[in-house]
Amino acid sequence: MKVFGVKIGRRVGVFLFLLFGSAFLTAAVADEASMSAGLGGIGIGLEGYEYPYKVEFLPLTIEGQDLRMAYMDVPPDREPNGKTVVLLHGKNFFGSYWKNTIRFLTQNGFRVIVPDQIGFGKSSKPDIHYSFHLLAANTKKLIDSLEKKQVVVVGHSMGGMLATRFTLMYPETVMRLVLENPIGLEDYREFVPYAPLEELYRAEMNATEESIRNYHRTYYTRWKAEYDEYVTVAARWRMSAEYPRLAMSSALTYQMIYEQPVCHEFADIKAKTLLVIGQADRTVVGKGRVKKELLSMVGQYPELGRKVVKLIPGATLVEIPDVGHIPHLEATERFNRELLMFINQ
Repeated sequence: MKVFGVKIGRRVGVFLFLLFGSAFLTAAVADEASMSAGLGGIGIGLEGYEYPYKVEFLPLTIEGQDLRMAYMDVPPDREPNGKTVVLLHGKNFFGSYWKNTIRFLTQNGFRVIVPDQIGFGKSSKPDIHYSFHLLAANTKKLIDSLEKKQVVVVGHSMGGMLATRFTLMYPETVMRLVLENPIGLEDYREFVPYAPLEELYRAEMNATEESIRNYHRTYYTRWKAEYDEYVTVAARWRMSAEYPRLAMSSALTYQMIYEQPVCHEFADIKAKTLLVIGQADRTVVGKGRVKKELLSMVGQYPELGRKVVKLIPGATLVEIPDVGHIPHLEATERFNRELLMFINQ
């Protein structure tokens, strides 16, 4: 169906009508005026937003839909060492936030592949059944298309859940596994009340620049102006006429995280694994739905890291004090040093 000439999924159209009606569109226009210091909207495919390296696209057909998976394939800056690293982004990010890690790795002779998963960044935003199995299979198709047989896989946040699933599905492909403050170290179904898709979608539609910024601030122990770039992108996305489609894919991937835990399978990982944990992190997906009396017992990354490293055979734990959810941004030098040391062991 179409809304104001924009083609959207059937579920999105139904939710718009049932949940918001015409009042939604009026409110959205009013809200746009105050967003992102007048920078204007941005397409849900991040059209006009430059990535640090050339972006290419892998064509995929999923559930009868012709889609595109965006990725950066960055060659080493110096003599190649023969190793390739795949960087997997988190839920509220996309490939370009790895720019410092990419630069560091290529300067040390690595080839670096950085996909935007379907539903994220510059990739297509379809209304499909999202699963970590599907995203892992897409990533394997990308690696195969680039003729790589073995890679080092690094996953941050949601990318850590995906990296875990990828390693379980394709153990022969993963030389080493690095999990950076991955979500899903605990099973959210045990303490986060279930939310229907309509509620998740409504939350995405009702987000404001202020609420997005407040949420991003919880990722760090010390806020820096440079982190605001990712808030601005998210706010400008909301100004696009196609934003309902992005909101639906975002809601569907929240549902994926909730319904598809990987924490019960850590003992089955065969690859040599490094677990990097910023000790100030308290991230919980769906935290706003957790009962107050349980909040002090969940999202405790120091405790979770020490528990999980014992579950993964032969794993190594690196604890970074006074750092939150994104060590590769907040403690870049330390993260890079630990990453390089582990890969080169």
